[in-house]
Amino acid sequence: MGITKTEAFTEADITLATYAKALAHPARVAILRILLVRSSCICGDIVEELPLSQSTVSQHLKELKEAGLIKGDIDGKKVCYCIDEKAWKHAQLLMQQMFATYTSCGTNCC
Repeated sequence: MGITKTEAFTEADITLATYAKALAHPARVAILRILLVRSSCICGDIVEELPLSQSTVSQHLKELKEAGLIKGDIDGKKVCYCIDEKAWKHAQLLMQQMFATYTSCGTNCC
């Protein structure tokens, strides 16, 4: 889908797709789970928990941050990451709204 095609979609759908894309890699899901348990974490601590290189973890953190699901505060040479509570709740709401619209068609589905 070209960049100009996003005009045809609602802001909510574009935002939901951004969150979904950020969640579409198991390493990013694992990073989020670590941050949910620890509340905040330095990149090096996350690297110790995952079987990935520091540069790979940094790239995944960048993707999560660009999607808005996490935020990072610079502390000297280190960056401390945590869940962005406002965005997290927004992602939860958008996903719940989408899943709530489903109605079963019974056995007559394709």
